[in-house]
Amino acid sequence: MGAARPSEAAVEQRRQEVLRFVVDSGRARIAELAARFGVSLMTMHRDLDDLAARHLLRKFRGRVESFPSLTMETATRFRVGLHVAEKEAMAAASAGEVRSDSTVILDDSSTLLPFARRLTGIERLTAATNSFGVARALSGGRREVLMIGGRFREEFDSCTGPDVLRGLSRLRADLAVTSATAVAQGRLFHPIQEFAEIKEAMCAAAERSVLLVDHSKFGKTATYAHGGVDAYDLVVTDEATPAEEIAAIREHGTEVRVTPVPAAEDFPGDVPQPQRSD
Repeated sequence: MGAARPSEAAVEQRRQEVLRFVVDSGRARIAELAARFGVSLMTMHRDLDDLAARHLLRKFRGRVESFPSLTMETATRFRVGLHVAEKEAMAAASAGEVRSDSTVILDDSSTLLPFARRLTGIERLTAATNSFGVARALSGGRREVLMIGGRFREEFDSCTGPDVLRGLSRLRADLAVTSATAVAQGRLFHPIQEFAEIKEAMCAAAERSVLLVDHSKFGKTATYAHGGVDAYDLVVTDEATPAEEIAAIREHGTEVRVTPVPAAEDFPGDVPQPQRSD
């Protein structure tokens, strides 16, 4: 018998690791990538073809290059495939915060896409967002989706700018649900000022605020601070988050909900998984 084929989740995790290496390096030889990640040249070509088809990198004869204007931390198409199990677990642990006949604001974080999909069973819900991905996930049923428009940012599939801030200032929601790019000792950060301002405005427009943030975001900073966890009523994270970061959140008086992360095969059948396998 041959060796067992890796799961779809394992293949996707490897592809994300390959992508991160290419982004960090700028370029790489395909043969060197195959050796580095311990796979055959044919398997590495399949991985790179998949990433190139998703417009995550550029593949040439014998080499690949990253897109220089984008980073793993910001562009939606990079982030959506990262830490899928953690995002699904946090969505399951927090979707109950949304009630029927309520208004909820959601930002454009890739973390919120699984959360938005879990809201489709809630009727008579009004959702406001600057994210086209979140809006699409929420469409249908007896839900009203308000698209907060502004300057369209293709790399993030969302809108930014003063028009978004002005739209948020005219809303009053029951709940705001956002994520963060970086969290350090209870402080929140983002590398782009426009998005930092939008996250603050969303919290200000809601009676309650919930922050969904996985372990990979902790212990990091970025250029622009956008307040702290004390602006939130609840922080939902996964069990791999450092204990000292969880303690710092609680010291700010904010509730923390730590959720275990099941194996990929334990997810419900209706939760989307990566579509291609090795």
